[in-house]
Amino acid sequence: MINELIKLIRNQEEELKKLLELLETQYKMIMGKDVFGLEGLVDKINECGKKIAKIEVERRKLIGGKSVSEIINSSDNKELKEAYRNIRIIMEKTTQQKDTNDILLKQQIMFTNKMLNIMNPSREIKTYNSYGNLSR
Repeated sequence: MINELIKLIRNQEEELKKLLELLETQYKMIMGKDVFGLEGLVDKINECGKKIAKIEVERRKLIGGKSVSEIINSSDNKELKEAYRNIRIIMEKTTQQKDTNDILLKQQIMFTNKMLNIMNPSREIKTYNSYGNLSR
């Protein structure tokens, strides 16, 4: 069981590395404002996510109701501990890159919306409400 778990963790590590590369490519495209490139990258990221989820399901079938950290702490296998440590590091990097990309995309969408509002303002008459603020 330990050897199978090591194999699954290594497979998941490879897929996570691919996902991290795709997210770094996405970051470069966001910074370069390559909208069409981003659109093409979405399918690749989704496919990579599906592969990772499939490996995760296999791992859960293998270990049952136990958590991976319990198995690793109870095991004396150095290879298993090293593989788990590596996958945790890659997961952290992947999560951080994904969050960075999300924030940048939201920031650019807000900027675009503000620019559109400046170029094409609302035609309705603004009035003050009972609190003294402009109603929209």
